[in-house]
Amino acid sequence: MATLDVRLLGDFGVSRNGEPVALPSSRKTRALLAYLIVTGRPQRRERLCELFWELPDDPRASLRWSLSKLRPVVNEPEAERLVADRERVGFENINVRTDVDKIQAIFSDPEASSDQLARCTQMLGDELLGGVDLPDQSAFSIWLHGERDRMQRLRAGAVARLIDHPDTLPNLALDYAERWLSVSPYSKNAADALIHAHRKLGHDREASHLIRELGAKFAEAGMEWEPAGSDALKAEAPTSTDRALLDRQTIHFCKSPDDVSIAYGCVGDGPPLVKAANWLTHLELDWDAPIWSPLFRELARDHQFVRYDERGNGLSDWDVPEISFDTFVTDLETVVDTIGLERFPLLGISQGAAVSIEYAVRHPERVSKLILFGGYPAGWRIDASEEELAEREAVMTLTRTGWGQDNPAYRHIFSATFLPGATPEQLEWFDEFQRQTTCAENAVRFLSAFGDIDVRDRLAQVSAETLVLHSRGDHRIPWETGRDLAAAIPNSTLVTLESDNHLLLEGEPAAQNFVDAIRAFLDEE
Repeated sequence: MATLDVRLLGDFGVSRNGEPVALPSSRKTRALLAYLIVTGRPQRRERLCELFWELPDDPRASLRWSLSKLRPVVNEPEAERLVADRERVGFENINVRTDVDKIQAIFSDPEASSDQLARCTQMLGDELLGGVDLPDQSAFSIWLHGERDRMQRLRAGAVARLIDHPDTLPNLALDYAERWLSVSPYSKNAADALIHAHRKLGHDREASHLIRELGAKFAEAGMEWEPAGSDALKAEAPTSTDRALLDRQTIHFCKSPDDVSIAYGCVGDGPPLVKAANWLTHLELDWDAPIWSPLFRELARDHQFVRYDERGNGLSDWDVPEISFDTFVTDLETVVDTIGLERFPLLGISQGAAVSIEYAVRHPERVSKLILFGGYPAGWRIDASEEELAEREAVMTLTRTGWGQDNPAYRHIFSATFLPGATPEQLEWFDEFQRQTTCAENAVRFLSAFGDIDVRDRLAQVSAETLVLHSRGDHRIPWETGRDLAAAIPNSTLVTLESDNHLLLEGEPAAQNFVDAIRAFLDEE
């Protein structure tokens, strides 16, 4: 089997067994290949169409054409690297080496020599993915800018390591930093590295002068900057925490009994913690979400955190025959059986709480502890008045027309019930996120399915020790529902969170209290 070497730094290129491979002449096709290689994860076809093509062109046809040009470049009879189905496209890392992978391997080696680190800094001086810029494609340009910024942080860490390396002559370290700042005069990381190098040499006066000089230069350019300490520079260098978790997360697919592909992801080390799916998730985009990412990041710190995208949502199949409570439970069963988990704590959020309750009753031997947040045992159709039914039907109608659009009426419903404490920026994020997680038709199908949930007769049958968390001011599911849920489940504890939000937001104290309560509950095992 041939080995593919991919050059990501400098002009993007591919070699097979050392011989350069001719890439398609289309810049968008080359950019597509680069994006699939760098992300290393399956991408929805709709997302790729949005990134690389625009109407009135035919994005789907353009994507099919590009894939047809790329398959001969990367695929072999014994190695199908470019994998595509009706909903997703991905790149399998089969005998593939990238220059960035080699650099990161050196960087993560505590015994790396000064010569190796010097080569890293030199290679990282080349621009990431040269020759594939797409100025007219704003979403791709934003992604590319973020990746190039990540490479600069990696370079900052390499320079900091090089400056501190016992085999690096102090004057040589200073030279590295000066050359970097001369090439990138407005790089904050380069400025920090140069100041650090002067301080290592005992040049405190020069460092102070540089701080004033560089501070004035950045201020004149409208940039905020304060010098970082060497520890902060090294800590930030490899990547941000969220990005590190995304890079470490593995995504797989399993088939439900009705032949629906369910995407599931695992991240973190330690004992397992399974999260039942709930509406509006995306295994990749969640790491940027002001709702989920802080909670998921904390839970993955000391557990193997397992979650999956609900059918019709996220990276799972959207074109599905059925969306119902029964299929929600079956999909959870399928994921757990596929992974082979025997016993684990189970977390259910919002309607995922009812799914978790049903699973815990069906499989008491597998659920060690049950955690429910913002949950409810009965859907909106159960025992509802005519006025309540009419209101819900109106919401579904508005969802059908306003989903994924900057619709003030729909935004008001969302902000007033799910996230009354959200900022305009967070609501703007939601507008884009909902469009990428599912379509309007499926959103309405979800809302309808939630109305039929009813596990009231299962509550007394829950045998697992249970933690019930609920926001006191929850506008979507009243706190009294959470209180009654805890009262009906044997051996359960209620923890009230001081928040008005149904889904907790990054930065609010209740989010940390949520994590602390779960961690204390699981530590008792």
